[in-house]
Amino acid sequence: MRPLLLCLALLAPLAQAAAPTDDSRPDIEVYLIEPKDGAVVTNPVRVVFGLRGMGVAPAGVNSLNTGHHHLLIDTDLPRLDQPIPTGNNSIRHYNGGQTEARIILLPGSHTLQLLIGDYGHMPHMPPLASPKITVTVK
Repeated sequence: MRPLLLCLALLAPLAQAAAPTDDSRPDIEVYLIEPKDGAVVTNPVRVVFGLRGMGVAPAGVNSLNTGHHHLLIDTDLPRLDQPIPTGNNSIRHYNGGQTEARIILLPGSHTLQLLIGDYGHMPHMPPLASPKITVTVK
């Protein structure tokens, strides 16, 4: 097997491992600080992520009670028994542990929601997701 393929094959089981967090903690909260639900915004839209009760860490850092943000745009939560999908514009991954972003949205109404993933992009169980909000882009 080629070295890169061997490395990926060895790492694949890690992505399927359970999220390292005490998900029963009631003090964990995921929320959008900005924009507020119902806001009328202009591009680029500044989105500020909120997380209380656990830490933010880049993807690949396997540390207890940490995760990183994924921004869901105009979509529902993905399947929660698989890694959070990549490759579409509806789910933005903030692998570096970012806590805010500037995004461009078409004029009109859009929904935004945060989902926390573990070091291997698996959703925590139960899922750590913000309430879905609606914004209007002028």
